[in-house]
Amino acid sequence: MKNMKYKLFVLIAVIAVAGALLCVYFCGDGKQDKTTEGKTTEVDDSDGRTEVAEHSEEISGFESSAVFLSTVASSDFSESHSSDVEKVMKSVSGLSTTGKAVLGGRRGMVKGKASSESFSRGTLKLLAARPKTSESFIMADGSAGISDALGSLLAGSSPKKREVRTSERSKGSELRERNNRKSGLLTAGEWNDLENWKFWSGLMNDNDFYGKTDYWKFFPKSLMAVRLVDANNVGFANISVELFKGDSLEFATKTDNAGYAYCWINLFKEDAKDLDAKDFSLTINGEKFKGPFKLTTKGDEKLNLNVIFKNDIKHVKNKADVAFIVDATGSMRDEIQFLKSDLTYIIDHASSESKVALRTAALFYRDVDDVYLTRFNDFTDDATQTQKYVEKQDADGGGDYPEAVHSALEASLQNLSWNESARSRIAFLILDAPAHHEESIIKSLQNSIALYAKHGIKLIPVAASGVDKDTEFMLRFFDLATGGSYVFLTDDSGIGNSHIKASVGDHKVESLTDIMIRLIKKYVK
Repeated sequence: MKNMKYKLFVLIAVIAVAGALLCVYFCGDGKQDKTTEGKTTEVDDSDGRTEVAEHSEEISGFESSAVFLSTVASSDFSESHSSDVEKVMKSVSGLSTTGKAVLGGRRGMVKGKASSESFSRGTLKLLAARPKTSESFIMADGSAGISDALGSLLAGSSPKKREVRTSERSKGSELRERNNRKSGLLTAGEWNDLENWKFWSGLMNDNDFYGKTDYWKFFPKSLMAVRLVDANNVGFANISVELFKGDSLEFATKTDNAGYAYCWINLFKEDAKDLDAKDFSLTINGEKFKGPFKLTTKGDEKLNLNVIFKNDIKHVKNKADVAFIVDATGSMRDEIQFLKSDLTYIIDHASSESKVALRTAALFYRDVDDVYLTRFNDFTDDATQTQKYVEKQDADGGGDYPEAVHSALEASLQNLSWNESARSRIAFLILDAPAHHEESIIKSLQNSIALYAKHGIKLIPVAASGVDKDTEFMLRFFDLATGGSYVFLTDDSGIGNSHIKASVGDHKVESLTDIMIRLIKKYVK
C-alpha cells in the first residue's frame, strides 16, 4: 500500500512538472533574449527595437527544481503527506531540494505549506522569470521540446546553473538610439576644392582632366572671393553679393553662414584673356564697392580673399533649410536604404549640435519614361515627416546610364519652398549617374547652378558607386560654383558595388552619416 502511495506521489509530481513546463512553453511574454559576447540583446517584437545591456543586473538560473513541486502541492494533502512528498523528491536522482529559486530576478526561499493559492502565485512568477537558455529545461527555441526536457529531469540530469542578463534601462537611451538605426554602414570621403585651390588648379592643367571643363561647359578657373564681416570679425550671412564687369552683371550669389561669397568669372565660357581686377566691381546688399580687389585665378597657391567690413547690417536668425535630392533609379538601393535608416538621426544631431532650427525636404528623381520623373515632399520643420516620406520610396527604373539630373535641379528650384530669409540653404545631391550629355540639358544645368548660387543654396554632391570621371567632375563643378563640397563613397564599408577612386588629395575616410552631420553643422551654425 505504501509502495502504491509512493508511485501515486511520483505520478502527481510528474504531471505537475509537465503542466508547469507546458505553461512556460506556450505562454511567452513577447520578447526574446539573444546573448552575444556576455551581453544580452533584448528584442521587443512589437516595434523591432533592439537594446543592448552594457551594465546589467545578473539573474541566476534556477538552482533547484523543488520550486515546481512546492507550488503545485494541493491543500487536499495532509501535513503528514508533506514528508512523503519530500521523500519522493529525494528519490528522484539528480534533483536538489534546497528550496532556493530565483523569481522575477529576486532570490528567495520556498517554505511552509503550499496551497492552491501558492500554485497560482508561484506559476505566474515562474512565467515572468523563466531563464531562456538552451541549457535549461525551460527551452527558449523549443529545440529539445517538453518531453525531452521532462525526460532529462526524471533521468537525473541536473540543469546547469545559467546567468541571464537583463538590460539596465536607466543608461540605455544613447545605446537605444545607436541600435535603432543601421548607422555608420556607408563610408565616404570629403574634399573641398575651394579650400585646396592649388590642387584644383593642378587638375585643370592635367592632360587627363583638362577636357572635363569643355565637356560640361563649366569653367571654374577664376573668381573673386569675398568675406563680409562686422567689427568683431563675425560674418554676415545671407547677404546678396553681385560681381560686375563694367556695367554687365558677371555673377550673383549670397554670403554663406560665415560671410563668404564666391563670385565666378566666365563660369560658363572659356576665355583665355588675362583678367584685370580693375575691371570688376561689387554690389553688396545694394551698395557699390569699387575696390581695389584681388582676383583668384588658375595657378594661385590659395584663394585671395577680399574682406569687407560693415556695421549697418543685421545678423539673420538661426534658421536653415536642408534638402535631399536623390537618384531613385534601380542601382541606388543602398543609398536610399541609408537615408531611410539615418536621416532623422542626421538632422536631430546636426540641429541640436549647431543650435540652428532646421527645415528638411526630400526630392526623388528618375528618368524620362520611368513611372515618375520627379516627386517631392516640401520643406517642413518636423524631420519625422521627411523621414516618413523617404521610407515610402524605393529604387527602380533607369535602364541607361545617364539620368534626369537636370530635371531634379529644376524641380528643386521650382517646387521646394526655400526660405529666402534663412541664414543657410543646403542641398545634398545623392546620385550614381551623370546628366544626359545633350546641349539643351547642359544649358539647363548651367541655368540651375546659376540660380542655386544666386539664392545662396550650397550644393553638396554625394557620389555613389557607378560614378565615372565625367560624372565626378560634373559634380565638382556644381559644388565649386555654389560654394559647397564634394562627398564620395568609398569601398571601405564593403557595401554595394566598387567605387571609383576620387581625384583628390589626402583625406580621411569617415562614415557618411558623420560627414553629413559635420557638413550641415559647418554650413549652418
